[in-house]
Amino acid sequence: MSRLMMQMKSWCSKLVATALSLMAAGVLWVPQAAQALPSFARQTGQNCVACHAGGQFPELTPYGRMFKLTGYTIGERTLPFSVMGVAGVSNVADRTKSDAPDADFQKNFAPILASGSLFIAGKVTDNIGAFVQTTYDNYAVTNANGSFSGHSQADNMDFRYADHIVDGKKDWIYGVSVNNNPSVSDPWNTAAAWMQYVPVPSPTSYQFADGAGTYPGFGAGGNIAGVTAYTLWNKTIYAELGAYKTANQAFSFMRAGIDPASRTALSGSNPYWRLALTREWGPHNLMVGTSGMTARVFDAGSDIGDPGNLGRFRNNGIDGQYQYLLDPHTVTLQAAYMRQVQTYSPNAIAAAPVGLFVLADGTTPIDPVHLSDTSHIFRTKASYVYQAKYGGSLGFFNKTGTTNTLNQTSGYDASTGQVTSDSSLRVNGNLSGNPATRGLTYEAFWMPKQNVRVGAQYTAYNKFNGASTNYDGFGRNAKDNNTLFLYAWVAY
Repeated sequence: MSRLMMQMKSWCSKLVATALSLMAAGVLWVPQAAQALPSFARQTGQNCVACHAGGQFPELTPYGRMFKLTGYTIGERTLPFSVMGVAGVSNVADRTKSDAPDADFQKNFAPILASGSLFIAGKVTDNIGAFVQTTYDNYAVTNANGSFSGHSQADNMDFRYADHIVDGKKDWIYGVSVNNNPSVSDPWNTAAAWMQYVPVPSPTSYQFADGAGTYPGFGAGGNIAGVTAYTLWNKTIYAELGAYKTANQAFSFMRAGIDPASRTALSGSNPYWRLALTREWGPHNLMVGTSGMTARVFDAGSDIGDPGNLGRFRNNGIDGQYQYLLDPHTVTLQAAYMRQVQTYSPNAIAAAPVGLFVLADGTTPIDPVHLSDTSHIFRTKASYVYQAKYGGSLGFFNKTGTTNTLNQTSGYDASTGQVTSDSSLRVNGNLSGNPATRGLTYEAFWMPKQNVRVGAQYTAYNKFNGASTNYDGFGRNAKDNNTLFLYAWVAY
């Protein structure tokens, strides 16, 4: 018992020291005398709390949504550059059930300066503005010797034309967005592009952190560009309609830096839509909405000249958000649900291994693969911020879906009746072929300055890859993936 207590004391001491070093790094990163603000704040003359609920960037207030919908044009033109950086440390609950812990849990409990982003954003003319993000990842590539190489690539991009007409009978905002991520143009944080808000480092010790987990989203991939038209009528009805294609030719800059081997491509134009009802009264604002997209997507890295590589995603979702904003209190409630039907390409079905695994009796073949899968993802989060400095949140996530042997990456060997070590995956394996994943995320954060956020997240799983226990066939349980994530997030 004394040895256990000493180990716990050592672990806690290391945790506290790491947290304090991250906090110090976050505070000292920002020039003290200049009262530095991101480019949008400099442009509008407002502080971060005006646009971001309780200072929680990137979650928007009604004023922040107005600024975005009017094309980032409120205020006067100013220096349009901003930067953002993230430092972090993570700890996965159990690392013993792995053949290669250094590969499965890279940089575990080691503080890292994870990534940095450059933004070119703000007003161009009275009706034209932009939000352009490029991100550098210090750990983008894992080399053969276990070292890392950094890499930069295009991130979220949103170019807008907008106008705002106000008279005694109407308040009408309308505009056009050219962007590279369906729903990045959306002004609510329950949109697929925005509900995941804390940037997550790429080393594998962060693979079970909340931001790398299950979120509603569209299946269009990351090699795309689209045009959408939107309107907000009398601060009540929001509608957006558009289409996306592969980001090539004049739009190829929107997917710069994406590894060609992992790029997807779209076939033709693929429709996206969004509809929401919103209301503001006093310190309250409420939104309920729905969105969807149909995308015909070639398998990543495949020959786009071969129609046998073409699959399809159909997404339909509903979401809602409530905010209470009255100094010193900020309350936000969010919920989003997405149903996705994925139809696999003919070549993906043909390439599925036959007879690789059997059932636990060691002889009975598993079911044949299905041509399509349906998944359901539900996310909700409640957050509270006091004095735009101290806050916390509680999030719940749940993914369910069809069972398909095409998604089974672990299984029983026919000759031994045991989980095969040659063709089954540890840690990330799926013995059932079912995607069910469920858990909670607890978060506490502190904002010592309006553009510095230091936080701690703990993500706890009670189901992962279809099971609560032994989900990979090698004895790994869902709770073994519980992850503590400390971060310092700075924008200037």
